[in-house]
Amino acid sequence: MASEESAANDDQAPAPEPAGPDPKVEAAVAAAEAAGPGEGGTVRLDSWIWAVRLVKTRSVGATACRGGHVHVNGERVKPAYAVRVGDEVRVRQEGRERIVVVKRLIRKRVGAPVAAQCYVDNSPPPPPRQAVAPAGVRDRGTGRPTKRDRRDMERLRGLQDSATAARNSRRHDEERPGG
Repeated sequence: MASEESAANDDQAPAPEPAGPDPKVEAAVAAAEAAGPGEGGTVRLDSWIWAVRLVKTRSVGATACRGGHVHVNGERVKPAYAVRVGDEVRVRQEGRERIVVVKRLIRKRVGAPVAAQCYVDNSPPPPPRQAVAPAGVRDRGTGRPTKRDRRDMERLRGLQDSATAARNSRRHDEERPGG
């Protein structure tokens, strides 16, 4: 009976309360903001999308802006565009569009947890990955397929043309002399 009561108490144990923001992250955010512009300030677009880790390098960010892959508030913009708090930034890369709203302005690149606090991510979820059959894999060191191997592979794939099929069938149907 005592074990039943302790089991019941274990089931109703209070859930741990969620911890507040990480003090290290908060300190890093404060440092990044201190290095950023003052109140009402602006930051270059290419610099901001690099600082919040939307692109790997600032030059990639500038190239994306020049190529028309970055829009702010629905408008195509240049790398030197002045980003403000509240702007909606759309970055298209690798077949996916990231939609973020600027929450904080920073100039220096920061860690991922800090960067995530500088914008609100409104991006749609990425599409599920397509299941793709692996390409034909050959054992390492087997070298180039022989003519016979290539014909066998073509036959398996159904790529054999009718003339080749007719020629091969005649060859197999004829009896060999002396056999």
